[in-house]
Amino acid sequence: MVTRRRLLAAGAAGGATVLVPAGWAASGRALAAAAPLDASGIPKYVTPLRIPPAMPAVASGPERDTYVIAVRQFRQQILPPPWPRTTVWGYGSTAHAGSFGYPAPSIMARVDRPVRVTWLNQLVDGRGDYLPHLLPVDPTLHWANPPGGTAHRDRHGRWDGNPQGYRGPVPQVVHLHGGHSTQESDGHSEAWYLPVARDVPPDFAVSGGVYGEFRSRFAERSGLRWAPGSATFEYANDQRPCTLWYHDHTLGLTRENVYAGPAGFYLLGGGDDDLPEGVLPGPAPARDDPPDARYHDIPLMIQDRSFTADGDLAYPGGHRADGHQASRSGVPPIWRSGFAGATMVVNGRTWPTLTVQRRRYRFRLLNGCNSRFLLLSVVAHATARPARPVLPVWQIGSDGGFLPEPVPHERVPLGPAQRVDAIVDFTDVPAGTELYLVNEGPDGTYGGGGPGVDFAPADPRTTGQVLRFVVTEATGVDRSVPPEQLRLPSRRRLGPAERVRQLSLNDRTSRRLTSGPTAMLLGILDERGRGLPLRWSDPATERPTLGATEEWELHNFTGHVHPIHLHQVQFELLGRGRSGRSRPGPADRGAFDTVLAYPGEVTRIKAHFDLPGRFAWHCHLLEHEDNEMMRPLHVLPRGGTAAGDGGSRPVPGRLGTGSTDAG
Repeated sequence: MVTRRRLLAAGAAGGATVLVPAGWAASGRALAAAAPLDASGIPKYVTPLRIPPAMPAVASGPERDTYVIAVRQFRQQILPPPWPRTTVWGYGSTAHAGSFGYPAPSIMARVDRPVRVTWLNQLVDGRGDYLPHLLPVDPTLHWANPPGGTAHRDRHGRWDGNPQGYRGPVPQVVHLHGGHSTQESDGHSEAWYLPVARDVPPDFAVSGGVYGEFRSRFAERSGLRWAPGSATFEYANDQRPCTLWYHDHTLGLTRENVYAGPAGFYLLGGGDDDLPEGVLPGPAPARDDPPDARYHDIPLMIQDRSFTADGDLAYPGGHRADGHQASRSGVPPIWRSGFAGATMVVNGRTWPTLTVQRRRYRFRLLNGCNSRFLLLSVVAHATARPARPVLPVWQIGSDGGFLPEPVPHERVPLGPAQRVDAIVDFTDVPAGTELYLVNEGPDGTYGGGGPGVDFAPADPRTTGQVLRFVVTEATGVDRSVPPEQLRLPSRRRLGPAERVRQLSLNDRTSRRLTSGPTAMLLGILDERGRGLPLRWSDPATERPTLGATEEWELHNFTGHVHPIHLHQVQFELLGRGRSGRSRPGPADRGAFDTVLAYPGEVTRIKAHFDLPGRFAWHCHLLEHEDNEMMRPLHVLPRGGTAAGDGGSRPVPGRLGTGSTDAG
């Protein structure tokens, strides 16, 4: 129970010393060079939270819901007025010009009711010419590489000395993160496509290496052929109700494409595994809602962003000023290993305010940051550190749906791409109270541990604050069930694993570089239990057979926590620790598509592969994903021979050393 005395006591603790954040040193130099706006001077809590509306459909028939969604460039008020609007990219319905936004409208889907989306790349100007990227693009990475033509697409490109890097037409492809999708609808990184623009050079590749194959497969399956500059995907929605999200997934360009804005929620509900209407707080946004609709089921996409004084997005450049020398040394001239923005943005606005009633609210929390880890709590004073939580955040679900039972948190950990389905109960908070959602995750590299002990928490003046709640009297009866009394739907556990794979997380450094790694890589274990790094272009070693259930051991030889994401599946977490045998806590007993792998530990997961074809698994620190920390995942037809177990099992409790390139 929250009392007025507890709230006032927590608010009186505001004189705590301001902690200096520990960020990436190289990132700080790059941001200074980009002349970003001083985040401490941006007013907080002067604009209301924007709640993404439901995405308009173009048809809803007996068989499926159909959407036509494009990515376009536009300007949006992200910073509070009177700062300028920001040029961003975002998705919207082509039949509803006013629907485009950052983040995009939420696709509201139902279990076992298919959704078909035609995704269009419309990054062109009013004359039909292509729009270059909003941010510097490093063409020396293993990336889409349209200038390479069909013979050299999806490979490393060349740098011509331009500090902005590649300035040509921008490839796009959409991935439904956490979706149980067939290979042709998964948003494969090499299934990208350029916009249909009148000035695309004739020698450019206009689509990725697997685009043509997947277009043919989709045509065979549906009778529909993709038009140039687009791809049509179908999502069966044959999974448990959960909070998914969609975002760009172009090879070697995901970090900058997502940073520019293209992302949105995909909220899957209904079915036998959902709760009856009214048990959980609601409603959520729905199609054809009136402008004054009130919501008690609210998605929150939390991201960090930096801006220039002109309101433009700011993103750091290369490791060193002399990019040519850097590229000769094997260091990508523009890419960097991590990013920490100077502001916190929720649903496309910096530090917004949400007015809540004295009732329960359901929040779909999503960490949409490139590299930042979040540690969230609800407090009475925005800047006091250590933060003193005054309301529990009740977690009822993870990436793949409901937990076995509700779990109360004082602080909610959330890695990039992870989701937490949560309830916050404001019933006993006096009207007129102001509370804050704050972040005690670090402003730099996260290696695990706790704030104020193992790392300095985010700057309490800026990135340590996220959102303000202003509590008002309730206008109606809240009939939802208190979170501590909820009985959540049970989930059938996976059967025994047929195979154990031993995989590695590795970094690769150079003596010529002191500010960070040249690449982060996934791989397997060699016969001595050491990490054997592999690149995206190396042959697939993870080749389960269709219908197989497998255990994967992720051996982390780096000093970073990596959020590891598997496409196609929702998996179970089996264990952590030096041997991988430490049992998961209550919040880790759900289904996941993204798991945090801690330094020096073995993270054990179990997955069932029931869709054939080509997929991927990768780190969801987007800067890592874009520079080789992604591997192919090929699910073979029944009767095939599974391969790539990574060699013999190492001695329990012992880890080998990572791979180092002497350069």
